[in-house]
Amino acid sequence: MALHYNLAKVHEISDNDTEFVVELLKLFVRDVPSDLSEMIAAIKEKKHSEAYSFSHKMKPSLDLLGMTIAYEENLCIENWTREKGKKKEIKDTYKSLEHHIEKAVKEIRKDFNLH
Repeated sequence: MALHYNLAKVHEISDNDTEFVVELLKLFVRDVPSDLSEMIAAIKEKKHSEAYSFSHKMKPSLDLLGMTIAYEENLCIENWTREKGKKKEIKDTYKSLEHHIEKAVKEIRKDFNLH
């Protein structure tokens, strides 16, 4: 049972095509954690435009998987990058985003037997 993601939008755009859903989830599990790591590294190195690129890249996936809190946190990070904020201002946000994505990835892997 999905606690950390919601497939309603995915099913809506796929006409409940199970193969499509699984492929989309495989892409999410493969790409988003590495994009997140790159984004966090860019934040720590004060590379605002690079952090923005990774944040912006993740945004549609978080929305599509109904990860509302993670999506909102990601928007905060995007806004922070535009304002070229200080690391300490966004630290809690990216840690929380990381937590939400890790939980969703773990749950998706278990629910869909993806390894």
